[in-house]
Amino acid sequence: MRGARLFTIISTLMLVTACGTLQERQVLNPLTDADDRAPSVETNERDNRNTREGAVEKPTDPGYAIIKVFFATDRNLSKKSGEIFGINRGSSLIYGFCKVSIPRDHRMGHLESPSIWKWERRQNPSKHVVLLETHVQLRKKFFNDLAARIKTSSGKKAFLFIHGYNVTFEDAARRTAQISYDLGFDGAPIFYSWPSQGVSMPLAYTRDEANNEWSQANLKRFIEDFFAQSDAQDVYLIAHSMGNRGLTRALADILSAKPSIKERLKEVILAAPDIDAEVFRRDIAPLLTASSSPITLYASSNDLALVMSKSVHGSPRAGDSGKGLIITPGIETIDATYTDTSFIGHSYYAERRSILADIFYVITEGRRADGRFGLKKVRTKNGYYWEFKP
Repeated sequence: MRGARLFTIISTLMLVTACGTLQERQVLNPLTDADDRAPSVETNERDNRNTREGAVEKPTDPGYAIIKVFFATDRNLSKKSGEIFGINRGSSLIYGFCKVSIPRDHRMGHLESPSIWKWERRQNPSKHVVLLETHVQLRKKFFNDLAARIKTSSGKKAFLFIHGYNVTFEDAARRTAQISYDLGFDGAPIFYSWPSQGVSMPLAYTRDEANNEWSQANLKRFIEDFFAQSDAQDVYLIAHSMGNRGLTRALADILSAKPSIKERLKEVILAAPDIDAEVFRRDIAPLLTASSSPITLYASSNDLALVMSKSVHGSPRAGDSGKGLIITPGIETIDATYTDTSFIGHSYYAERRSILADIFYVITEGRRADGRFGLKKVRTKNGYYWEFKP
């Protein structure tokens, strides 16, 4: 009976497309990067070569802009046609950058994709957020290029995004570019992609859990490397859903071993964290808050993916609101329940204008919750939190 119940619950997750979408891909052609002697892959969008480093390009085609995002991944290099990185564990970290199109009529908070309702079968950069190119680099060149990009930004800024459950490499790149564009971020956008299955199907959730746990040591190594190799002075760490597990554990260890980096860590944003709430309170929060680094946690009681996760694990998640809402000194908890009315309700961190506006003021102006528009302070016997005004 228990096995049948678990299968039913996990099968229900098939309805939850947490933050990944399946796209029709353009064919990718393996090339050789002579400078690095490392593999490079790109799409047949060969006309967009004039992208400025990390900035919004004004290409010949006025229908879209181009965002350059950096990445590190421990996914396997895929042998499938039209796919760059697969869903399995790789043998080592791979570094590089992507170029992603943002349509000129892009709506803030949206990840425009082909729609069957509009009879759209192919991705169109003038209409959709499209992964145009992906280039693999050797570690040294990657960090050299990243450092050069960071140096050109005001305040030497960078943000690192760690995606959650059910996300392909392609959609992680697209999401990172969308966030960077919507925030008007002038620093270096970076994402870390662990081997999520990128689909909602039976047992995909548990496989993602296993791969996320396996990936945590690699993520920690990359974050340590990033702080050592780059001169970024204003660093923002953003994780979503299951991606919070790797980030919080890695960061707790790093801050304990190298407390000096807290001076460069401007904000940690935990969006809908799929972490056991009691484990978070008891083991993780004390380590994170000990460094006095600013931390913002977005939670929701309408998050279906977290509801399913709670059913699978039998315990509340740190991203839940309601009675189990995380309220702890050193963490500004924001109840985002009223900001999303979609069926899924799991990507509100990047798909609702109010959330992005709130993150905008966190990152660009460093405002704490009591100085940001649209938030209401709520006092409880355990302390206080903030919520978006309905």
